[in-house]
Amino acid sequence: MAHSRPVAADRLQRTLASMPLKDMAHRSGDATRAAPQRPRPRHRPSQAGAEFLTTFTITIPDATPRQAIEDAEAGEAARAHELAGQGHHERLRILPGQGRALGVYRARDRAEMEAIVKSLPLDPWMTTELTPLMPDPSDPATTST
Repeated sequence: MAHSRPVAADRLQRTLASMPLKDMAHRSGDATRAAPQRPRPRHRPSQAGAEFLTTFTITIPDATPRQAIEDAEAGEAARAHELAGQGHHERLRILPGQGRALGVYRARDRAEMEAIVKSLPLDPWMTTELTPLMPDPSDPATTST
């Protein structure tokens, strides 16, 4: 399932680390050392809509030219920054294993979320799973004390 090149995980790590996302904790992939998260407002005006838990698995074919990979990675970082600025891209974390990441996105509906995924430069090499999320009344980020 993962890319067979030994540097695929390093490449994904560099791409994810280049994405200037807000509230990113430690980027080493070591969840035990992640910085504590600050509660965020329930919804900002630019973030109306549903949340989606998004699992990405990137598999780059061995015959792919290095320049094509580097161009796609640079485009992915730029697109992630753009989506974050629009309020769509909220969180991104690296999962154990090669070429896997987990994100939290916001979109009006599933159709918009699918269009967002299709707009990512790495999409041709990604398998993506979208899971709509529902708010929980006991979520500490949405309750006031």
